Amino acid sequence: MLVKHFTLMVKKKKIPYDQRLARILVKPISATWINPNHITTLTLLMALVACILFATGDLDCANWAAGIFVLARFFDHFDGELAREQGSSSRFGYYFDYVSGGISYAVLFIGLGIGYKDSELGFWAIILAGAGSLAAIISLFSNLGIDKRTDDLADGDSIGYPAFAGIELEDGIYLLAPVTWFGYLTPFFIASGIGAIIYCLWTIWTYFRLGSQ
Repeated sequence: MLVKHFTLMVKKKKIPYDQRLARILVKPISATWINPNHITTLTLLMALVACILFATGDLDCANWAAGIFVLARFFDHFDGELAREQGSSSRFGYYFDYVSGGISYAVLFIGLGIGYKDSELGFWAIILAGAGSLAAIISLFSNLGIDKRTDDLADGDSIGYPAFAGIELEDGIYLLAPVTWFGYLTPFFIASGIGAIIYCLWTIWTYFRLGSQ
């Protein structure tokens, strides 16, 4: 009964606001040659560029990196919406999108860790980056497991992020840009690293909880 209730709760959750916006913006390109995997590839490349820029430790580069990464995470909603518009959903696209998201967050922490290694955080920056990137990868696999155990794989929708009133926990990444531009990247880095670990533990707990029912 708990598994069934969990599944129904997830399926009925309110569509996030950024996904609604993506659904509108993606319509003009739905009839073009662009397919969902092109967009997923673009978001991954943007995350890698942001990682490189963060790794320089330069403030101006960090400002650009934050904007690029936030934009990449917003674009991440486009591939799923485009797949729905084109009727081109696929198992490969589902996994590619999931892997791209996990890698994107992992490289974000790696870039921040390298960029902060010569700061006041020192070696703790590397530890925090390693823990955050590892948590992102583990969360990737545990979320895949959660999807399988709640029979959501056929819908092509991930359920790994708790949501309330159209806002997902993941939407907190949008704060990366303004906090960086206003000079608060350091506390954000620390908080997000700790948050990634807590979230990872939550996904693991959820996965095993569903499996024990």
